[in-house]
Amino acid sequence: METVISFIIIFGALVFFHELGHFLFAKRAGILVREFAIGMGPKILGITKGETLYTVRLLPIGGYVRMAGEEMDRIILQAGHRIGVLLDEDGLAKKIILNQKTMYPDIMFLEVEEADLEKELYIKGYDEEDRLVRLQVARDAVVEENGAETVLAPHDRQFDSKSIGHRFMTIFAGPLFNFILAFFIFTAIGLLQGVPTNEPVISEVTDDSPAEEAGMQAGDLITEVEGTNIASWNDLVESVQDEAGNALDFVVERQGETVEFTITPELVEQEQGDVGVIGVLYESPREQDFFGSFVYGAETTVFWFKEIFRLLGMLVTGQFTIDALSGPVGIYKTTEQVAQYGIFTLMSWAGMLSINLGIMNLLPLPALDGGRLMFFILEALRGKPVDRQKEGMVHFVGIMLLMLLMIVVTWNDIQKFFF
Repeated sequence: METVISFIIIFGALVFFHELGHFLFAKRAGILVREFAIGMGPKILGITKGETLYTVRLLPIGGYVRMAGEEMDRIILQAGHRIGVLLDEDGLAKKIILNQKTMYPDIMFLEVEEADLEKELYIKGYDEEDRLVRLQVARDAVVEENGAETVLAPHDRQFDSKSIGHRFMTIFAGPLFNFILAFFIFTAIGLLQGVPTNEPVISEVTDDSPAEEAGMQAGDLITEVEGTNIASWNDLVESVQDEAGNALDFVVERQGETVEFTITPELVEQEQGDVGVIGVLYESPREQDFFGSFVYGAETTVFWFKEIFRLLGMLVTGQFTIDALSGPVGIYKTTEQVAQYGIFTLMSWAGMLSINLGIMNLLPLPALDGGRLMFFILEALRGKPVDRQKEGMVHFVGIMLLMLLMIVVTWNDIQKFFF
């Protein structure tokens, strides 16, 4: 149960902040947001506030922000439609009723001749006395169909009507907020647990390792590798992990004296890819530092950003296979393992996942945020947008391929963890 709760909280927080980025920047650009959803599938909870419906859905595998002007959103009244209209005190149409089943005392019935509910905002039609009337529609009018109400979206409040800059930032804000969330998580760890000094001091040398064979000892402070200054443990890791099989010159401080070693990192297989190691362990002491916690949050976010990009590059170049990828099942099982090491380790895992989600969404693949951003860049270069039907087809194919990838990854996770 603890694992289930941890998984729901972590995954829910990542999705919430991602969609919150889209939502806030859409609002800032003046785009009408119809729904803010956490989860996918059937709705289990819904609250309408203002013009937006906030929902929690059954499957905790994602979320979305549905903006006005997207597919299946437009309301079109065609000639011959019979509708009901309610007018406000200024004579503007405030409610348009389709498929009317309940009666309103002041309803006006019209047979539509023509209408524009996006730009000019009017309805022209014949009333019950067969007179041709033209009604102006209020900008915040509501369309009711079979008991469900939809707020009208004038053209200037639709996503596609906004500038490339506003559309770009609205989509980019999702991954951006994942990076911001990771920064706050790592900063919170620094504030609560203390900031690691991160000095490259060895706490233990493993048996039969290259470091032990060279004579390295616990307490040694590594200052240089191949003539490059080493200021932190992360610097040491980056200097060694890609150098398996290559002899490296180390300079360390030991009890005030300088000692030099030549060590050849050995190759170790890991789920994230093969890396070079010398066989030393690290336990950094922590200190309370309010301002340092923010620096620690930024540095850790940048470190994991670079590390995930490195692993992504290894996947692209074939240095490890698709079997190393994990889906929701794999994330759940890893969360179960991580939770055993305490709340701070679980928080670090959440921060890393948030960065990973942000980066994955920025990949220039159809149906992802990165794919949509690529179409905006192409529109800026061409001076005109790509045909919406062609773009929609590209995204549809992308969704199908992503679903296929998800099925393959999930099956691999099931095989790995349960069989």
